[in-house]
Amino acid sequence: MPTEIERKFLVKSEEWRTLGTGTIYRQGYIATKKGTTVRVRLAGNQGYITIKGASKGISRSEYEYSIPAEDAQEMLDNLCEPPLIEKTRYKIEIAGLIWEVDEFAGKNQGLIVAEVELTDANQTIEIPDWIGQEVSDDARYYNANLAQHPYSEWSNK
Repeated sequence: MPTEIERKFLVKSEEWRTLGTGTIYRQGYIATKKGTTVRVRLAGNQGYITIKGASKGISRSEYEYSIPAEDAQEMLDNLCEPPLIEKTRYKIEIAGLIWEVDEFAGKNQGLIVAEVELTDANQTIEIPDWIGQEVSDDARYYNANLAQHPYSEWSNK
C-alpha cells in the first residue's frame, strides 16, 4: 500500500525564497469523510486525482494518479466544494530531501507551510534555519481542513 510519511512546519523567515521556483496549484476536495479525502489538483498544466486515508501520526495511505488537465479543471469547477485551495508550491532540495514550501493565496493568504516527505516515520532530518514550529499533528493545517476552515477565518493564528 502506498504510504505518505510527511512532517509539516510553519515557515518563519524569507530565506527560502531564493532557493526554488514556484508552480501555481489549485486544488479542491470531492469528498472528505472519516479521515479519507478525495482531492483533485491542477499543478501548473498537469492534473491529478488523489485518495488519502486517515492519518496515523505522520503517516497515511495515499494513491495519486495523473489525469488530463482539462478533466482536473472541470472537476475543480463542477465537483469540488468551494473555496478551492490556491497556493504556489516551491520545491527545495536540502540534504537529499525535497522540502515543499506552500505559499497560500485566496482565503488562506498569509499562511506559508513547509512539508517534507520521509521514507520512515523516525527518519532524522536536517531542519533549515527558515523553518519554524512543527504543525504535523495540528489538523487545522491539513489542506482538506483549510478548504473548509480557511486561515483567514481563524481567531487564534
